[in-house]
Amino acid sequence: MDLDAVRTFTAAADTGQFQEAAAELMLTQQAVSKRIAGLEKNLGVRLFTRTARGAKLTIDGQAFLPHARALLRAAERAEASVRPGSRALRVDVVGRRVATAGLVRDFYRAHPEVELDVVTVYGGGPAVDAVRDGTIDATFRTLPPPGRRLPDDIAVGHPTYEPLQLVTGPAHEYAGARSVTPAQLAGHRIWMPGNAPGTEWAAYYEEMAAEFGFVLDAVGPDFGVESLLDTIAGSATVGTFLSERTPLVWPVDHDLCRIPLLDPVPVYPHLLHWHPHNAHPALALLRDHVAAHSARHAPADPGGTWAPAWSR
Repeated sequence: MDLDAVRTFTAAADTGQFQEAAAELMLTQQAVSKRIAGLEKNLGVRLFTRTARGAKLTIDGQAFLPHARALLRAAERAEASVRPGSRALRVDVVGRRVATAGLVRDFYRAHPEVELDVVTVYGGGPAVDAVRDGTIDATFRTLPPPGRRLPDDIAVGHPTYEPLQLVTGPAHEYAGARSVTPAQLAGHRIWMPGNAPGTEWAAYYEEMAAEFGFVLDAVGPDFGVESLLDTIAGSATVGTFLSERTPLVWPVDHDLCRIPLLDPVPVYPHLLHWHPHNAHPALALLRDHVAAHSARHAPADPGGTWAPAWSR
């Protein structure tokens, strides 16, 4: 359906005069008559009858008017959904339970006037591609591992370092420990079924395993965190890694243990990625918020943390 014709119809219905509708739409009266005639032909009904006082809606015209208004409102919403400054700011996070999801939530609390759309794109490469083509406005990702290159037209900064913890069941060797060093995990099995090949987080943990000598097990389908914790709770030999900032609730009979990793503290670095030419006005607010958070929460002793050199 020709939306210009629909818009012309509503203007004529509101004014009751083709001439006044023409002036409102900055058209000639002939153009208004032509558009409405085309709409009537398309619908197969008469929408107006001419009177001495102007144009009067027919019964069919009265029936069509509320639907015409709804069509125009839908068209406006459709345009606004992709118009920078009108559509929501689209921000990608790796997962809804990682630190960056909480950071975006804090941003929204500080700026409730910003319409926000939080999404999850699987994998750093596709996420960066989505930033390049404007599908999303920003993403929190670690830098790509060796052999993969970040595009030159993507800006990166404001790192958020997410400390990792060891999570075990009550029968595990380290269940009662107040802390564990990564080196103490040598030979121990760490199960992380969500580490899909080719993802940046899989590359991160593979290098961590090579550095500290633990056995990284990514075998098995990923049924989510709850299923993972069910297995960990009942095992005396298997542990996993979670962020110390990951909010979790588990059954009391699981008696799971969250054990800090120290000396060094493994941190997963999330860096904000955006396109410098992105004109969305809320993007600057997000960048300022993340920059301030990064400055406040920078590691007091960077030498006491560990992450692959390529990820920082």
